Amino acid sequence: MTDLLLLSNSTNHGHQPLEHALDAVAEVLDGRTELLFVPFALADHDGYTERIAAAAAPLGVRVRGLHTAEDPVAAVRSAEAVFTGGGNTFRLLAELYRRELLQPLRERVSEGMPYLGASAGTNIAGPTVRTTNDMPIVEPPSLTSLGLVPFQLNPHYVDPDPGSTHMGETREKRLAEFHECNDIPVLGLREGTWLRVRGDWAELAGVSTSGGAAGRLFRRGLPGEDLSGDVSDLLAPAREPVWG
Repeated sequence: MTDLLLLSNSTNHGHQPLEHALDAVAEVLDGRTELLFVPFALADHDGYTERIAAAAAPLGVRVRGLHTAEDPVAAVRSAEAVFTGGGNTFRLLAELYRRELLQPLRERVSEGMPYLGASAGTNIAGPTVRTTNDMPIVEPPSLTSLGLVPFQLNPHYVDPDPGSTHMGETREKRLAEFHECNDIPVLGLREGTWLRVRGDWAELAGVSTSGGAAGRLFRRGLPGEDLSGDVSDLLAPAREPVWG
């Protein structure tokens, strides 16, 4: 049974890493005491792993950085749970391709291993990373990612500011451009919130730092829709992408 915790962000302003979601992390780990951490979205793998290890320590959880494994595929295949951290989504995905880790991760999740992600680690849980906010600082072999859920994800979703004089594209406008070429829902996650998935059940939870609903759903040809709570209907199989 698929068991996911997909965080918009790992750190809320003024708080320690994972502090805002520690209860949700404990719930998904469900007594497991070892967590394999994927730090590839940032350049400093050791420092990133140390920060997550400190954040998980109050739960009695030991954190191991995947970058230290002699055989990364074997480490994934034997992991109790995996947490993929945030940073640059393209760098993360390129490294997962280089180390041939995407398929082992998919297989372990399909077997029931808990998968936790934040920011870039949440982006890669969708079918592709086409709705990331990040700059393509490296070029992965493909934009296809893990496909753990049948819709696209947009962590750090920010609502348009009606008082802004900035003439560039808002996040909502960028997602509308995505839907000019694709027919697949996009779930925007506001800061401080997360998507919890267990089997055929899904829930938007957490407390949005901007107030209001936890997430905002975008579909092709329809206005955006604020959502919180049970969103299990989103787990229905997605349509094939539309190009052009």
